Amino acid sequence: MSSMTEKVRWTLAGVLALAAPLATASVVSYSASLSGAAESPANGSPGTGSATVLIDTVAHTMTVDVLFSGLLGTTTAAHIHCCTAVPTAGNAGVATQVPNFVGFPLGVTSGTYHSVFDLTLPGSWNAAFITGNGGTTATAEAALLAGIDAEKAYLNIHTTSFTGGEIRGFLVRDVPEPAALTLLGLGVVGLAAAGAGRRARTA
Repeated sequence: MSSMTEKVRWTLAGVLALAAPLATASVVSYSASLSGAAESPANGSPGTGSATVLIDTVAHTMTVDVLFSGLLGTTTAAHIHCCTAVPTAGNAGVATQVPNFVGFPLGVTSGTYHSVFDLTLPGSWNAAFITGNGGTTATAEAALLAGIDAEKAYLNIHTTSFTGGEIRGFLVRDVPEPAALTLLGLGVVGLAAAGAGRRARTA
């Protein structure tokens, strides 16, 4: 086997090794774009927002980050609902804390939020969601994960103008771009080939 072929083989092995942690990582990332048009029924709110939810399936934690602005009413509650009958449509009961995430900014039309929840604690959940999904926090976590993966869970912000919810968005699993990994592999292989070519010319 030529030295260049051997180099390429080891380079590709390295790229695959870099990709492996992505496939087996315990932290799963989800995101949503929030709008009035995504509410059910839809409304004409000019408010917008974004949400990122990270669930660590080993540590059993959930990190929630929300950014919102332009609401017509002032905030009264925010939480995650699960699980609708069909993906990306309909309404469902609240899965997480009620009436809202602890520490969520209330009485405002714009703001940011960050919090980490211990999913093994009953206080991180709506008690009705636990009861309706096996009776334990572990079964509730499994139900929420299944619901989010099926795109049947949404983050909702309620306000004084829209008590049923002014803006919301269905959570969608973030998948690493295959193209980015392919480009990384091609770039590394190209560098390896170029280095092999230089060594051949100087030998």
